Order: sequence, then C-alpha cells, then structure tokens
Amino acid sequence: MDKNIARLRRARKTRIRIAAQAKPRLCVFRSGKHIYAQVIDDAKGTVLTQASSLEKDVRAQLANGGDVDAAAQIGRRVAEKALALGLKEVAFDRSGYRYHGRVKALAEAARAGGLAF
Repeated sequence: MDKNIARLRRARKTRIRIAAQAKPRLCVFRSGKHIYAQVIDDAKGTVLTQASSLEKDVRAQLANGGDVDAAAQIGRRVAEKALALGLKEVAFDRSGYRYHGRVKALAEAARAGGLAF
C-alpha cells in the first residue's frame, strides 16, 4: 500500500470520530517545505480561518518554513485568529500524520495560544 493512501485511510477514520463531536476542526497539512493549518466548519462546509508558512509576514520571520519552529509559529497564529472569531474549542485533525515533530509542535502552540482540544 502506498504511504499516502495509508495516511488518507487513517485520516478518514479520525474524521468520522471528529464529525460526531460537531465542533470545528483544526486540520493540519504538512509538505516537505511548508506547514498549513485550517479551522473548518464541516456543518457549513467552509474554512473559518487559516494560517500557513507561505504567508508573507510569516515568511519574513522564518528561515525555513518546514521545521518545528515554523510549525509552532503557525499554531500560535491560527489560535489567535480562531480566538478573534470567538472559537475556543476545536477538534484536532492531524490528517493521518503521527503526533510528533511538526504536528505536535503546532498542536502544543495552538493549545498555548488558547485553543482547547
């Protein structure tokens, strides 16, 4: 089985459990060079807010957009944007990735920023 297909299979199982919670989900995607985070409302099918290491003001502060420091900064950034919208509680969707490294750094920074999940 392909690595990406296995990851998407794991993600599908997680998203079924998240859908039962009826909360917005904080979805993470990581590529080799960058990391992305979105807060999605599945009931409406819309993206409420997002942050990524591709944003112009974030790129100016980072030497590398795909490392743990960048992930932590994106976690803090998406947390402050979600809190500005009045979202305090979200479900964390790690998209089938293991909870370590960049994904863990993003989650811990979002928690430190005030999001509860």
